[in-house]
Amino acid sequence: MTTDQGEAERFVRQFAGESGAGDDALRARLAAIRREIAETGSYRHTPEELAFGAKVAWRNSARCIGRLYWQSLRVRDRRHVTAPADVAAECFAHLRAATNGGRLRPVVTVFPQDDAEGPPVLIWNEQLIRYAGYLRCEGGCTGDPRGFGLTQLASKLGWEGAGGRFDVLPLIVQTREHGLQWFGVPPEDVLEVPLSHPALPWFADLGLRWHAVPAISHMRLRIGGISYSAAPFNGWYMGTEIGVRNLCDSDRYDVLPEVGRRLGLDTSSARTLWRDQALVEVNRAVLHSFDAAGVTIADHHTESARFLRHVDREETAGRACPADWSWIVPPMSGGLTPVYHRYYDEHRPRPDFHLDDGARLRAQGVAEEEHRPGGPPYGGVGPARWASRTGG
Repeated sequence: MTTDQGEAERFVRQFAGESGAGDDALRARLAAIRREIAETGSYRHTPEELAFGAKVAWRNSARCIGRLYWQSLRVRDRRHVTAPADVAAECFAHLRAATNGGRLRPVVTVFPQDDAEGPPVLIWNEQLIRYAGYLRCEGGCTGDPRGFGLTQLASKLGWEGAGGRFDVLPLIVQTREHGLQWFGVPPEDVLEVPLSHPALPWFADLGLRWHAVPAISHMRLRIGGISYSAAPFNGWYMGTEIGVRNLCDSDRYDVLPEVGRRLGLDTSSARTLWRDQALVEVNRAVLHSFDAAGVTIADHHTESARFLRHVDREETAGRACPADWSWIVPPMSGGLTPVYHRYYDEHRPRPDFHLDDGARLRAQGVAEEEHRPGGPPYGGVGPARWASRTGG
């Protein structure tokens, strides 16, 4: 596959324009890229281009509300790393750098670019830290139902979960030479926050907790016609991501019924608004607990105001700010936040972080080939062969 030269040149011109490079430097770089594409079918970013492209990809992320600090993104260039164990080690180093003792830092780690044969490295996990999900004999799921597919895959690869509600899934890495391998995430690299409530002592008895670093690991980073299929990145959580989506969605941990009962609410009818009351208390607990632990987290009111500052800055710089309204508006009290009351530019500029169908399937523990009629299971690598390729 030949890299789109037009896209490459547009990116290099953008880089030169925003970095202040002179005309001579731009002409020389364009000539070098044209030669490289003509000779090899692709080209390689300079470290400076990579860092700029990754930051702009975050700036262009239409579904992210926390882009005000896009320039602070720390870019770890790991394009030379291809061995599965080394990929895993760099992912764990990413977690340590991002965690920073609780004062979270935005970080991206970029592994080798895709080539004519496809991605040299793939990370199957949706996030570097996710919780396992186990089906119960009597029905239902222990843990996070979202992690069920990857839990099954990890088990086939030889991983043994403890069967708990918050078992951290292993990292599953795929390379051409080594197939699929799993690597247990070191406990010392996983900062978790136990949840308690500022006014409800019984809340701690629910045994809830959540991890501090939301490191997305299955999205493709696209810069100037080049795809990096393995480029985990993180910011920090907004409270509602944990307190609404992760803990309260009915297809996730679904804690609202128990919290409603503990609060003594009338749960017999939706019209009593018991879910709304319980939801507020869960979210109070999340923010209170992260604050008490000294771990960075944003609330949806503050983050909404920050996002509009970002929009204003982008407009002042002469750039449109892409935004997906359905993601930017918080999933709780949306109408009380300033981001609710306006429309946004819906174009999708590049560089960007992009989620493709293959990545969605892998995050569920399913290879693309399994969805093709007559295709081989698990991408042609059967369970017996997987078992001989495990690590951790």
